[in-house]
Amino acid sequence: MQKNKLKNPFKSANHKHKKCLQTALAAAKKHCDAFGLRLTPIRYRVLELVWQNHAPVKAYNILDQLKLAKSSAPPTVYRALDFLKEEGLVHKIESLNAYIGCDNPQEGHKSQFFICDDCGTVAEIADPDIRYLLRKKAHQFGFKIKDEMVEIKGHCQECRGSAE
Repeated sequence: MQKNKLKNPFKSANHKHKKCLQTALAAAKKHCDAFGLRLTPIRYRVLELVWQNHAPVKAYNILDQLKLAKSSAPPTVYRALDFLKEEGLVHKIESLNAYIGCDNPQEGHKSQFFICDDCGTVAEIADPDIRYLLRKKAHQFGFKIKDEMVEIKGHCQECRGSAE
């Protein structure tokens, strides 16, 4: 049995970031077109900035980038992030108060995240077994789930290896 490793696949030598970014932006445009939604220039730019480094990015970092271009105010950035989150194009990592691009927006899903406390790597999984167990336990307690956000913090293999 092969062991899954928490690695950032975007740091690999094989990763073609320009193509990855283009694919993410094209998927967002396709999604918006399919549902008759407007991917305005500011929403597009915010999404582009979220995808820039494949690492969670805070809203104020996005705002700083946009201020350099003199193109936005805080409410505009937050509205754009809210839109992108509602449409499943980005995820908000609540514990970090940061956003990360969703590489599978065409599938409506709830994700779980492994977050490395050392390097900040975030690995997204969308495990239906975890969702089923959460819903089953909620039902046992008579609890109605409003939102699911599962974040597991720890240390990735790379960071554990460098510390040992």
